[in-house]
Amino acid sequence: MNKNLSKTKLVGALVLLAGVGAISAGVLPSVRKASADMQYLPDDHLVLKSARDVDLKAGTVVIPIHRGVANGETVWYLITDVSDYGIAHDLNALYAPKLANMAIDCPECVQTVTLGKPTGKFNNEAIVHFQGAPDFSPTRVYRPSGTGFPPTAAAPGAVGDAHYSPFVRIAGSNVIYNMPIIATGNGPFDVIHHTNTADRVLAMDTVQDDDGPEATMLLARGFDSGQPIVYLSTEASDPGAAAVERATYVPLLAHASFANGDDNLGSARERIFVFVNGVTSPDTGQGLMFLGLNGNLGKDATLANAATLGSPMNVQGDFPSLDDPRHANAYSPLWDVQLGVWNDAAVAAGKNVRQTDENQILNLVGEGDITGPGGAAYGSAFVVNCPPVAFVDQRPSADLAKNVFNR
Repeated sequence: MNKNLSKTKLVGALVLLAGVGAISAGVLPSVRKASADMQYLPDDHLVLKSARDVDLKAGTVVIPIHRGVANGETVWYLITDVSDYGIAHDLNALYAPKLANMAIDCPECVQTVTLGKPTGKFNNEAIVHFQGAPDFSPTRVYRPSGTGFPPTAAAPGAVGDAHYSPFVRIAGSNVIYNMPIIATGNGPFDVIHHTNTADRVLAMDTVQDDDGPEATMLLARGFDSGQPIVYLSTEASDPGAAAVERATYVPLLAHASFANGDDNLGSARERIFVFVNGVTSPDTGQGLMFLGLNGNLGKDATLANAATLGSPMNVQGDFPSLDDPRHANAYSPLWDVQLGVWNDAAVAAGKNVRQTDENQILNLVGEGDITGPGGAAYGSAFVVNCPPVAFVDQRPSADLAKNVFNR
């Protein structure tokens, strides 16, 4: 595989983000720093039940990994989501029924895998044989501009091959699993420059002991329904987004059903809200400019520096813990990125403060304060695969506002 994406392709991927005006510091409300003295989240805060040791100070989580094979090589993967309720709970994964729609108009968005005979200890799992896998050898690049974003240069650190999708179906079954591959080979694993691991992998333990194989992963921080949350970020359909997210670039996911689908018939996606020009205060900022200036995006992620690596503080839509099952079951790990720009009038009026709730954001869009890049219509830009792991303070239970514009 070509280890370098063409400059033309990368520039084209960032054209969408052009035309962003100047930002203003604005007037920011105080933000309560939930669980400021807590290091590890209690188990009852976890929505991904297979996870453990969510370290808020380091920004890390320990999660089980599973051995598979792709093109004759050992690979290691996660299981985060399943489209079937019973199987999801059996595997301590998230229930994501929308994944059943993943192959609509995009059969290649679902990778069909086969199972090999298990080996080793009693009650061991079968070996999954993948058709495709990521190439982790490219060097991730992010060089911020003077405003942090758009960058002067960007390239993803991992690229899926023509057959790779993290969304898989076992041959003979209609159940869809979210099974991102995060490492290749049998070790040693490069968790400094990530030549054979995903860019968010900070440690690998492949020993078949009582805990089983597991990886330490870098978390992203964000919000849902007014509450702080933490989540994984594993794939993106845009190369610039993959560089920012420290995720694997998988362009075929752009065809997943369907742009601006959200809760409509046949959609595999749920909305996530990403700002370009939010305020850039280190403590209460939000967005891609904020992250480019404060998030150390140019550095490779390691256990030593994990606590210094930032997040754009994105806002997820429906969340697995919401009280209304109609919204809880509308969750999907495949997030339809709604890329927003505060317009000049909103910036001048100091409205561009950190946002934490999807309906409040949609109301601001309806009022004309937020548009797409360059004044374009607000809506879908690309997709990211970001399974939530836990809530930090209070359980997200309901949106903070009514969607008055019915967007």
